[in-house]
Amino acid sequence: MHTQYDSVPDTERWFKMSLDEQLANVGTDIDRVIRWRKKGDLETAQKVFERALTLLHFTISDPKHFKKPAFRELMLVKETLCNYFMGHNIYNSTDEAWSNYFYLFNYRAANARRK
Repeated sequence: MHTQYDSVPDTERWFKMSLDEQLANVGTDIDRVIRWRKKGDLETAQKVFERALTLLHFTISDPKHFKKPAFRELMLVKETLCNYFMGHNIYNSTDEAWSNYFYLFNYRAANARRK
């Protein structure tokens, strides 16, 4: 069955977005993962997590982030997200910490659109 979580964005369009917009989109999916896990729907949570990882991979592969401090942070975000949602949570992450982390990017992207 094909769901809305199976779709991936057009890379050309994705690369035109700012880092804040890209991570706001990743964060939206991470919030969905958290909500689906709390509801006990682990299958949907897994699909949404895979989409979030796809978006994060697009962000990491965006040429404007290479050789910048953001690139290193993006790699750490990927590692810690995977550890939290698929591993043993050795970094002691929480749902709330991830929501708070991505909230900043939503806030900044929304403010940029208002200008």
